Amino acid sequence: MFVRGGAVESKRFRINQFITAPEVRLVDFDGTMIGVIRTVDALAKAHIKDLDLVEISPQANPPVCRIISFSKFKYEMNKKEREAKKKQKISHIKEVRIRSRISEHDLEVKIKRAREFITDGDKVQITAMFSGREMQHKDLGIKIIDKIKESLADIASPEGKISSMGVRVFLTLVPKKAK
Repeated sequence: MFVRGGAVESKRFRINQFITAPEVRLVDFDGTMIGVIRTVDALAKAHIKDLDLVEISPQANPPVCRIISFSKFKYEMNKKEREAKKKQKISHIKEVRIRSRISEHDLEVKIKRAREFITDGDKVQITAMFSGREMQHKDLGIKIIDKIKESLADIASPEGKISSMGVRVFLTLVPKKAK
């Protein structure tokens, strides 16, 4: 990917003779601002120092370029991206399924499990499932979902309203933001 003589291609940064602007704002390899000069002169300065001219900020007017080793620059950019990726918190949606005829103890176990998911930072979808004649009494499932919502109100808030689709009634709970 890196070839001396300037024939370098990158998907994100223009390098050496691929810089198309007639003038650039040049920053030296040690970070000192040189100023606005012609691109040809900037390329000559980079060639003298045996380094590359890399367009850092193409949207600026004139574009900002820096004299650096492109391979080192690319390595540092990848390192920053990996660090940013490590710090991201990925939220998953966990599902807790219940039936309309669930016993009190089983309901407590499901609430406890949902509480664990929410404290881990995940969203929880409470799903009440119905079969056969239970479909005529969806209100029982909605009451159970309301009971779960009230018992988890200290750490979670509903993302929307209770909704129904076919033989299922569901509600999504999201963790409350820490103040």
